[in-house]
Amino acid sequence: MRNKIFMYLFFFAVLFIIFQYMNEKSIFESQEKQINGLSLQKQEADSLRLQAQNQLVEANYFNLMGNDDAMTYLENLGMEAEEVKKMVSDAIHEKNFEAGGNPLVPVEGGVGEMRINKVKFLNHRWVIGNFSDGNYWGEVLIDYFFDENNKLFLKTIDAVIYTN
Repeated sequence: MRNKIFMYLFFFAVLFIIFQYMNEKSIFESQEKQINGLSLQKQEADSLRLQAQNQLVEANYFNLMGNDDAMTYLENLGMEAEEVKKMVSDAIHEKNFEAGGNPLVPVEGGVGEMRINKVKFLNHRWVIGNFSDGNYWGEVLIDYFFDENNKLFLKTIDAVIYTN
């Protein structure tokens, strides 16, 4: 009788060990899947971050603040790039208040006066601007430069208008 009790205890212990093994194996596999999923998500996030950084570098390629040569040119004139950006932007936007629309826009407005809405600095000499009269819109390329007295001059190089 004592042998039967030990035999039942032995079988029970073996079953318990098998049950524990299977349970731990399923937990391990579940955690392994979770780790693999998280590592894939991290790789995708890293890939998206790298792609975004590359797009930012590409978008800022033609930019005054990202162009060391342009900034050096302005510093040689005794000016800071940020000050130049503000000065030129203000001068362009102030021309919006002139009678007949902004004279830097060589296109007559159909519905109203053409006004420059937004500008982007390409380098130490050129600015591209977006203009509109509320119905028609387009883009203008403006040359800006400073004379020997650091007086600002603006000149339209070309413009394009988009049709509906």
